[in-house]
Amino acid sequence: MEDAFSLGLDFGTNSVRCVIVRTADGAEAGQGIGQYKQGEQGILLDLRDPDLARQHPSDYLESLIDSVHQALENSWDYPGFSPEKIIGIGIDATGSTPLPLDRHTVPLAFQDRFKENFNAMTWLWKDHTSHNEALEITRRAWELIPNRIRDNGGVYSPEWFLAKVFHCLHKDPEVFQAAAGWAEISDWIPGVLTGINRIENLKRNLCAAGHKALFDPAQNCFPPQDFFDSLDERLLAHGSFLYSEAHPVDRLAGYLTEEWAQKLKLPAGVPVAMGALDGHTGAIGAGVSPGGVGNIFGTSSVLMTVLPGDQAKPEIPGICGVVYSSILPGFWGIEAGQAATGDLFRWWVDDVLNSPDSSQAHFELSKQSERLRPGESGLLALDWNHGNRCLLVDPRLSGLILGQSLKTTAAEIYRALVEATAFGARMILDRFREHGVHCNQVINAGGIPSKNPFLMQVYADITGCSQRLVKSTQTSALGAAICGAVAAGSHRGGYDTIPQAQQAMCSQSEISYVPCKQNSEIYDRLFLHYRNLHDAFGVAGSKVDLFPVMKDLLEIRDSIRKG
Repeated sequence: MEDAFSLGLDFGTNSVRCVIVRTADGAEAGQGIGQYKQGEQGILLDLRDPDLARQHPSDYLESLIDSVHQALENSWDYPGFSPEKIIGIGIDATGSTPLPLDRHTVPLAFQDRFKENFNAMTWLWKDHTSHNEALEITRRAWELIPNRIRDNGGVYSPEWFLAKVFHCLHKDPEVFQAAAGWAEISDWIPGVLTGINRIENLKRNLCAAGHKALFDPAQNCFPPQDFFDSLDERLLAHGSFLYSEAHPVDRLAGYLTEEWAQKLKLPAGVPVAMGALDGHTGAIGAGVSPGGVGNIFGTSSVLMTVLPGDQAKPEIPGICGVVYSSILPGFWGIEAGQAATGDLFRWWVDDVLNSPDSSQAHFELSKQSERLRPGESGLLALDWNHGNRCLLVDPRLSGLILGQSLKTTAAEIYRALVEATAFGARMILDRFREHGVHCNQVINAGGIPSKNPFLMQVYADITGCSQRLVKSTQTSALGAAICGAVAAGSHRGGYDTIPQAQQAMCSQSEISYVPCKQNSEIYDRLFLHYRNLHDAFGVAGSKVDLFPVMKDLLEIRDSIRKG
């Protein structure tokens, strides 16, 4: 089809983002953003439990409609566009973000008896209430399924699927018993759009299953019954969360129903791709291939890379897993991440400084921070305000800013937080390299990198890797649109494989940030202290001597200021 278009939907932490792109070259015809309306920026919180973060599933459906309508309106004047030329739809979402469903795939939160019950809502990825269950899953997994937990980095996270279902059993047995099934948002939304109304018919995506649920894609199965019985015999007695098949993102989920076509103002029967996690479609949209690492930068960050499937599977402790075909079909998908990046900067600007204009404050603080030299502030921070996702996989850790004085400024702390996230990224990249996964460059995606050259230069100087930017500011949504184009196939004006679609539809900015040798030398010295703090506070039994840290930070500060 001449001038065919694909639509990508990215269900993020605070909003749904929709892009409509031309399949021939990935050019964006229009985009729309639908903000979640309930709670605090779409997140339902409980002041009694700081680990809790839930969402109401109705927000997804209402914001979906808003974002698609906006994108259509913004695309009307694009040459050659009309809604009838949309040939495919792709969908991603945060994860693990599961919700309990009835047997007709309707959320329990839509029932009167559960409408105020947070445990019947969606359990957002950043919900850490399941930390005790995650510890128990890790312990039992090493006893009974060591190879499976090793493939997932050696530690099961409270952010992941099974821990949340297990915690619901402990916290609210009524909700657990009422659920005919649990599903990731990245599975539920495609099911809604394609008219799936039986829980047993809901297709599950390999991406979330393999990285978040201990699902073995080679065997198409969960761990054996004795593993679940060792956790709690009630888990499998109900069995509502299990499924027997998971599909890669290049497969078809179904076709857009007449009902949802009318709601979205799109043609009925449009192919809908299998869902995926937002970081993984971000890697697709960034054009990630072997030798490159995609850093999908948002409220948190996900670092993704791939290896050819004919290579031996690497065992990399402390990451979020190595799963075959989880990003690109036929390749090993490798995922790691940081629990707070954009959220960390937002915390400082909005919650601590209480800035009336958040965007302007970020801009001004970045400009002020840029004028500082590495080490000049005397500060060093740990980026653990929301725990540590990788490499420690421990939500029961907290942030730290070391080296403050009575003259420490807001900009100095802002820079220290940026540097802390870059040090955290370096820890992950170093772990990749230690286990034979090398990268030539980091490809950064998301709104924050595109708007902040200072941040990108800090990342280059600290990691020692050149940093590139993706042209699209909605990279995860673009990746979803690429999946939609593959779901449509070449006979409709799309593509038959993800790499074919990437080659045509992905593009990187001409801008590249390369490490500054002088800055990197200072950061190498600071990184030794970051790593010592990391081990001292994050690794049980560590015998790291922290006495020299403050002294050396002051020595570095004074030497920089004296020039």
